[in-house]
Amino acid sequence: MNTELLEALNILEKEKDISKGTLLDAIENSLLNACKNHFGKADNVKVIMDRETCDYRLFAEKTVVEDVEDTLEQISLEEAQEIDGSYTLGDIVQIPIESKSFGRIATQNAKNLILQKIREEERKVVYDQYFEKEKDIVTGIVQRYIGRNISINLGKADGILNDSEQVKSETFRPTERIKVYILEVKNTPKGPRILVSRTHPELVKRLFEAEVTEIRDGTVEIMSIAREAGSRTKMAVKSNNPNVDAVGACVGLNGVRVNSIVEELRGEKIDIINWDENPGNLIQNALSPAKIVAVFADPDEKTAKVVVPDYQLSLAIGKEGQNARLAARLTGYKIDIKSETQAKDAPGFRYEDYMDEYDEYDGYEEGYEEEPGEEYEEEPGGEYEEETGEEYVEEGSEEYAEEYSEAVPETEKYEEE
Repeated sequence: MNTELLEALNILEKEKDISKGTLLDAIENSLLNACKNHFGKADNVKVIMDRETCDYRLFAEKTVVEDVEDTLEQISLEEAQEIDGSYTLGDIVQIPIESKSFGRIATQNAKNLILQKIREEERKVVYDQYFEKEKDIVTGIVQRYIGRNISINLGKADGILNDSEQVKSETFRPTERIKVYILEVKNTPKGPRILVSRTHPELVKRLFEAEVTEIRDGTVEIMSIAREAGSRTKMAVKSNNPNVDAVGACVGLNGVRVNSIVEELRGEKIDIINWDENPGNLIQNALSPAKIVAVFADPDEKTAKVVVPDYQLSLAIGKEGQNARLAARLTGYKIDIKSETQAKDAPGFRYEDYMDEYDEYDGYEEGYEEEPGEEYEEEPGGEYEEETGEEYVEEGSEEYAEEYSEAVPETEKYEEE
């Protein structure tokens, strides 16, 4: 038994995750290559290796002839009979070859061949390992900045976090642990090249799958995600079990589940809404926290017209249009938002279609401020005044609409990017 070789193969198999059979094949090929370098050719050289004990035999097969023309492949009858008297013309004689007889160059080439095979197999193992994790999240350790890119140690390989896949508001310190989404794994001559991301919407989805048991077992399903990395994410979920609240399962007790994800995303806000097969209800949910008076959705054209109370227009649109933009991405609809005052005279809106619903809407009552519970006492003359003495313009009136329209564009349209 070749104890040293067997022990070395076992260590390599354990540390590099390379099978012993692959290493033995590499050794066989290296011996044949050494013979070719030593003798000039190795067509008749055979290697027999015991896979259990790692013992091997190396020999050349020579044909018994009367007149020897090629000493590498032929042997005379006299020489053959000296080895074994039973040999006759045409028989094949196995002549043992001692590996110790190889020259320095042949030995070095055989060594390099084995090392090259080990490196190739190691790269292949790492590639296969991370290729299986493509489109999934992994935990890595920040190593260093390479220009604007960041090198992330993922364990057996390094990932590259490109500048385009970084959240602009995030900064990392070396040795810091972060979760990243594996975008792509490429096999290159220098080893696997792994591209990771912190901005991809699937990162949020995978974080929820890891954190929420109901999503992992299929009770709650994530239907759609729209994300502006570092700022806000909207996610629509539905429950496949009528006894399970989809939004509540994602939020967790006292928000513990969603808070852990927000912490991982460095404070990014997450809106979780209920999915609805009715596009009107879905758009209404997607525009939350704004209150909606009416939604006119066209499933064929993938467009929707939304009417909101005057004082809710800026909330529905969001800062720099973010709320409406994310709602459009989440639902897949091009959304046209108008205030109630704007919708009265706008072409394409039928005011009478939503007046009945608006009459029942309790989010706005004449004589009340935006926040319910605080009343203005009517001054003599029928006009409301603030403490400063400036005239208070009643919400919903023509004066209010003219004043408010200066601050808010007359119509805001957002479509899915």
